[in-house]
Amino acid sequence: MTHDQFIGQVQNRGHLSTRADAERATRATLETLAERLAGGEAGHLASQLPREIGEHLRRADESEVERLDLDGFYQRVSEREGRELPEAVHHAKAVIGVVREAVSAGEFADVETQLPEEFRHLLEAEA
Repeated sequence: MTHDQFIGQVQNRGHLSTRADAERATRATLETLAERLAGGEAGHLASQLPREIGEHLRRADESEVERLDLDGFYQRVSEREGRELPEAVHHAKAVIGVVREAVSAGEFADVETQLPEEFRHLLEAEA
């Protein structure tokens, strides 16, 4: 999947009016996800995504992995994206759905193993 395809999918699934909005939603979601992953997992995930998309995952400082619960995750995405919480939740689900399709099943499973059960709501949702 190319960068343009990825952003186009996020824009479509997230019902975002512009590509810039899709880019912002992608950045907010992936930067927040990266803060939740340890053991180099953010880098592994990034390696299977288009370079520009993967950079959002590589920015996290792994020495400070945060144990955000799902509500905290959504709140942080909302703050980063500059959107109301319900919109940000919908956009995060769209981004994660595209990530799930863009990477191998094994890599996505590795991400799932690092997140608590409550994150299944995000990881399995169809936006």
